[in-house]
Amino acid sequence: MRLKIDKENDTLYFRLDETAIVESEEVEPGVILDFNADGKVVGIESLNISIRTNPDQLKVLRYESA
Repeated sequence: MRLKIDKENDTLYFRLDETAIVESEEVEPGVILDFNADGKVVGIESLNISIRTNPDQLKVLRYESA
């Protein structure tokens, strides 16, 4: 898994695995899901992230595992 914040393009991208993306769908304005050949979600992209969250929150990544 990897998480990328692109400040220049104001996007956040979360990639679940590295299988090939065969389709993408915008499920709501500014939220795009990437699907692999099996129809599983393998990536989530959020556009205009600076207006979706406080920019200070983008400086800290909190990881939780149960």
